[in-house]
Amino acid sequence: MEFWNDAFTDESWKVLLEIRGKLDFILIGGWACYLLTKAIKSKDIDIIIDYETLYSLRRHYAVKNTPFLKKYEVVMGNTSVDIYLPHYSVLAVPVDKIMRHVATVEGFRIPEPEVLLLLKQGAEIERSASAKGQKDRVDIINLLINANVDMEKYMKLANEFGLAEYPRRLKGIVASARKEFEYLGIMDLRKVKLIKKGIMGRLR
Repeated sequence: MEFWNDAFTDESWKVLLEIRGKLDFILIGGWACYLLTKAIKSKDIDIIIDYETLYSLRRHYAVKNTPFLKKYEVVMGNTSVDIYLPHYSVLAVPVDKIMRHVATVEGFRIPEPEVLLLLKQGAEIERSASAKGQKDRVDIINLLINANVDMEKYMKLANEFGLAEYPRRLKGIVASARKEFEYLGIMDLRKVKLIKKGIMGRLR
């Protein structure tokens, strides 16, 4: 099962490759999850840049500032590129701290799995009742299964970033997950039960 229409995800990927050729950025959100796991593509693009790169971006694209959301945005066809900056944007993990926990995957700079999981949880909290919130939960389960998340490091970073309640909330997401496994192609209920048990054991 695919969460978004193939036409939308294909267009989004092309946009992502285009901006990679012009800008230096850290990729977060659904596409970062996809690069780590190769499961469930994304429709929208989320990136972190510095202010110098923002200046360069404005030379190439029509950049819109949305002050109440503390981010910038570029719309290219059906693809929205959300842009976050240090000391301005508000994410679950401060942008400047995300920039200290980065890995390179297939030529893209993305957050380390533990930081990406915290970011996904932050997004899920903000929009839990929406379709995007459902996609966040799919990405969260996907990361837990396929991204080699170091749970000890995850819990340490959660405390360091003032997110001590996130591990408890994560247990709730795992415990109630059903459709999330279906989107990942895991239909066997016994297998789902075993995966949940394994994740819960790692979260103790």
